[in-house]
Amino acid sequence: MSRQIILDTETTGLSADAGDRIIEIGCVELVNRKLTGNNCHYYLNPGRDSHEDALKVHGISNEFLRDKPRFAAVAADFLDYVRGAEIIIHNAAFDVSFLNKELELAGLPPFAAHVEAITDTLAMAKELYPGKRNSLDALCDRLGVDNSSRTLHGALLDAELLADVYINLTRGQEALLITEDSGAGGMLDVAAFDLRTLHLRVLPASDAELAAHAAVLAEIDKASGGKTIWKIAETPETCAIIAG
Repeated sequence: MSRQIILDTETTGLSADAGDRIIEIGCVELVNRKLTGNNCHYYLNPGRDSHEDALKVHGISNEFLRDKPRFAAVAADFLDYVRGAEIIIHNAAFDVSFLNKELELAGLPPFAAHVEAITDTLAMAKELYPGKRNSLDALCDRLGVDNSSRTLHGALLDAELLADVYINLTRGQEALLITEDSGAGGMLDVAAFDLRTLHLRVLPASDAELAAHAAVLAEIDKASGGKTIWKIAETPETCAIIAG
């Protein structure tokens, strides 16, 4: 069973080292890339007020948080929920720095010690879309994820949106699987398909296809003034260099 947790936090400001703290944690669970509905959500009393700029982002008032639990009070339950899972976060360095600070203050090991792995969807998006905006909103727009309800940042809503974004970002990386219904509560036993067992038929190009291919290469070579890589590689000098 592949268990992944999509996680997001809201905070009083931008720096855990400068005294800012987590005010909200939102998590959604994926099992075999499917949402289970087994979500985890906390509002937390940070013991300090949020910065004005942070309030404009999340809209969670200081008064609302006054009677909420401190992180240390929910730490055990939270760690039980995430333990052993792959954690998926957008801009993971930010959220993990805050989680590490909260765990440190609670006398507990850092976040990575409790989970299987941490995956940063911001880093993934930068590789897939270099030079483009890769905020959560930008990725929702690019990947067709409906974020019309996101007027303010909220940890649980953002985690739900990020789950859809992650599924879309990794759709082309899904392994080829054969699944069988186990008949036990609708769960699936999933086995990886061994591609080495496939025997693929090789279809050689026809004479007409080879001639058409050669004609296209000739046109490209002519347009480049004879500087195409394959022409250079065919010269005796280049062949001698390649041969050693």
